[in-house]
Amino acid sequence: MRLILVTLLALILAAVIGLGATWTTATRGTEIGTLTIGAWTARPRTGTVEVDPYSRATIARSGELPIGTGDGIAFSATRDDRKRPLDGRCDVLVSGITPPARFWTLTLYDAKGRLVANALKRYGFTSEEVVRGADGSFEVRIAARSRAGNWLPTGGIERYTLKLRLYDTPVGVATRSQRDAPMPAIATVSCP
Repeated sequence: MRLILVTLLALILAAVIGLGATWTTATRGTEIGTLTIGAWTARPRTGTVEVDPYSRATIARSGELPIGTGDGIAFSATRDDRKRPLDGRCDVLVSGITPPARFWTLTLYDAKGRLVANALKRYGFTSEEVVRGADGSFEVRIAARSRAGNWLPTGGIERYTLKLRLYDTPVGVATRSQRDAPMPAIATVSCP
């Protein structure tokens, strides 16, 4: 009887650990094939047939259609350059330049992967509409209240994700550093 109980307990424990590890991997992803530059993270192989099974599970769970490797790459950020979580109650500045790309988009999503609701219905900027400096650099302010220049409203949500999608770009699997792909800086400027 004791052997049956111990075996049953071991099976239940193994199932809980296995399902928990699978759930964590499918919701948070893994570091397999991940490209990290500053606060930005991408998985260049997600749009290929060489996608790892963990990324495939994450894609199936989220329903997001990955960008094909020949079309571009998608970077995401949930923290600033100092590793602080992106907080919609704070003022965050995304500034600098992007790697070479024919077209890019910078979009704001909530923690569940939906566009951040706001009265202006402004969810992001594209490379064609963002106001730039004379040197080609740009600044996008992300804040709950209106700001001058390029501004994305957060609606005061607690956490959000930034997605930077680069289309028709040389950035990809062989990219390794900020020198290969100059990514915009993300800085929390002020927080109440």
